[in-house]
Amino acid sequence: MKEQRAREILQALVQGVDPLTGEDLPPGTILQHADVLRALLAGMTALEQTTARAQRRAQLPDNVGRAWTADEEATLVASYKSGNSVPDIAIRHGRTLRAIEARLEKLGLLTPEQRTTNPGFVRDLLEEDEVW
Repeated sequence: MKEQRAREILQALVQGVDPLTGEDLPPGTILQHADVLRALLAGMTALEQTTARAQRRAQLPDNVGRAWTADEEATLVASYKSGNSVPDIAIRHGRTLRAIEARLEKLGLLTPEQRTTNPGFVRDLLEEDEVW
């Protein structure tokens, strides 16, 4: 079942409507109990979050989250050393700008001060400010 249809069914039930016929459900059904309504609303929220996550994920570059290969690192280094811009390199590698800068920093080609993106961990930010 498609998520959109599942949401429509849950919404109809929350509103006290038969999702198949569109008719009002008879009084006294289990759907009028507060716990059941809360459960239906929780299901709707979960479906909405899943859909939103999938939409965000679809907008990310193809290689997000994939491990770096030795060949890809070599290509990255060659591209960077030959003067290609970090955004162009990110597009060619199917990675985020943040991922490219982090890898260049890990390889010693970029300092933290040269990065245009923030470090990946809150802990790193806190240590820089010495606030624990």
